[in-house]
Amino acid sequence: MSYIRNKLLGYLRLMRPANIITAVADILAGVAISGFWLVSHTFTADWLLPVLCLALATGGLYGGGVVFNDVFDAQLDSRERPERPIPSGVVSKTQAVILGIYLLMIGVLAAFTVNPTAGFIALLTALAALVYNKWGKHLDVAGPINMGICRGLNLLLGMSIAGEGVLLQYGWLALVPVLYIGAITMISRDEVHGGKTGPLKTAGLMYLVVCLVIAAVAVLQHRVWETLPFIALFCFLIYTPLLKAMKEPTGPNIGKSVKGGIIALIVMNAAWATAFAGFVPGLIILALLPVSMALGKAFAVT
Repeated sequence: MSYIRNKLLGYLRLMRPANIITAVADILAGVAISGFWLVSHTFTADWLLPVLCLALATGGLYGGGVVFNDVFDAQLDSRERPERPIPSGVVSKTQAVILGIYLLMIGVLAAFTVNPTAGFIALLTALAALVYNKWGKHLDVAGPINMGICRGLNLLLGMSIAGEGVLLQYGWLALVPVLYIGAITMISRDEVHGGKTGPLKTAGLMYLVVCLVIAAVAVLQHRVWETLPFIALFCFLIYTPLLKAMKEPTGPNIGKSVKGGIIALIVMNAAWATAFAGFVPGLIILALLPVSMALGKAFAVT
């Protein structure tokens, strides 16, 4: 029994459960942006089924992506993070590859059950994740952009629930998570050995642009007062650890800033949902925050 338990825990550690919750929040935000949240049959079976399928899709895509991250980093992790499932021997590299393939397949197939557009976006997301894991992460500029594209596509995956028309109208919003995740990816490279304040300051400016864009969209949607509390909480969660890391850019402090940035994605998505669909969708997404934080204490986020 202990062998099976350790193996299952190893698989879960590879999949980063706390991060998957943030990916589900992307989907729900995309659903809100698409207008699908406001349709008359909200929370009926006809509404819930495609939403659940997209949630399953993003879970498979994100889980498979981070599993392959550890597969490609196995040799490096054996030196820098020997406690991780693959270098510690809890999960073999072959087992991890099989798990990653299964998860990506589930993600793509689940998306295709919603509509062809969603399936195509899921395919692009899986490809972008593999490209990042194999090559992108080693590139100073293209790497963070590559990682950001994965997250931007995830937001588009949520929007795709309402078809191609919504993507043409609001697809540009996917550039915001590209910028945000690009910033997090940029500073995450120093979370093991520490680094300089330059990348942290650049990330702070990129975060500010993200906050201003969300606020501007809320004004255009005439929901600025509903959205402001979410933006304020978002800023608190990202800037508190970032400012601490700027004062002392050690590996642990930068790691906390990265973790804070990832968890704060849920609040950012709650802000998007509120700006487009009102307070209730925002609160529903925000309810995922304590779940992700609890999982973040049990399983590594980065």
